[in-house]
Amino acid sequence: MRTRLSDHVKDRLGTFGLIVPSIAQCAVGAALAWVIARELLGHPAPFFAPISVLICVGIGLGQRLRRVVELVVGVSLGVGVGDLLVSWIGSGAWQIALVVALAMTIAGLLDSGALFVAQAGSSAVLVVTLVPGAGVGGLDRTLDALTGGLIGIAAVALLPASPFAIAAKHLSGVLDALSTVLERAAEAIEKRDVDLAAEALEEARGTQAAVEEFEQALETSKEITMISPLHWHRRARLARYETAAVPVDLALRNARVLSRRTLSSLGEASPPPATLAEAMREVSEAALLLQLELGAGREPTLAQQALLAVAARERPEQLGFSAHVIIAQLRSVVVDLLQATGMEHEEATAALTPLDRPDEA
Repeated sequence: MRTRLSDHVKDRLGTFGLIVPSIAQCAVGAALAWVIARELLGHPAPFFAPISVLICVGIGLGQRLRRVVELVVGVSLGVGVGDLLVSWIGSGAWQIALVVALAMTIAGLLDSGALFVAQAGSSAVLVVTLVPGAGVGGLDRTLDALTGGLIGIAAVALLPASPFAIAAKHLSGVLDALSTVLERAAEAIEKRDVDLAAEALEEARGTQAAVEEFEQALETSKEITMISPLHWHRRARLARYETAAVPVDLALRNARVLSRRTLSSLGEASPPPATLAEAMREVSEAALLLQLELGAGREPTLAQQALLAVAARERPEQLGFSAHVIIAQLRSVVVDLLQATGMEHEEATAALTPLDRPDEA
């Protein structure tokens, strides 16, 4: 119990460490946007400026450049529709409903982006509710949104999170999941334990979220290296993560099929041999090696060597149907991980021991 709690605390602290730069960017950027909009642009209550910084930067993972465009255009659309209608129909409950519906309808027809549509609607609400007594024009709000968006981008460029830490953290989650699935499936085969095989399958079915988080984290990391001059000279290191992205996703998909077939195999007359479990463990360890080498900024040569050793192993004889399927899926996982190390697909496939021996042809 204490170990689980300790691991949870360490995981939360590690995750918090990744968002600390975003918190700093939001805090500094919001204050700076307020000062610029108020003192330089002369807007008495530039609430859109700091809000725009928070929307642009956020504390999650996303496409900030697209956010800025959606933010400014969405605000402009909402303010324009709101100003136009309020001057004709005044403000009130039914006016809010009409203005929001119209602004969001126009935004949805132009672009289905969630932020774009939401900004158009929220801006229209603010115009209807605040314009009558605020004395602030639509152009001022648009300038505030643009100011906040630009300050947000500047904050990301000058106070950047580490793109490599973000990518490494999320790829680590994917490879940890892959390693765990293979390890549990191997243990299930060794112990002829159906419950362990079911746990491996359940673990495998829950891995897609980790893959999607890694893909989003990689997009954020690429964006940071594009925006921030501090990381321009280190883009090659991030390229290793880009190389690994698709193959690692495919490896997990193959591991799901492998774990499902492992569960089926334990009910057959000829269950998989222990040598197959050994091969699974070797691939599991190779996945962890890949994680460590990429995290250290090195070429994943050790992981590649470990995978090539598994690929060269002879196929066990006299296997049942499910065991043949398991081997096929494990071979696919090996090829996927070899590609994640930077090897071409044809070269990775050629490294596998042929399924048909010459004396069987």
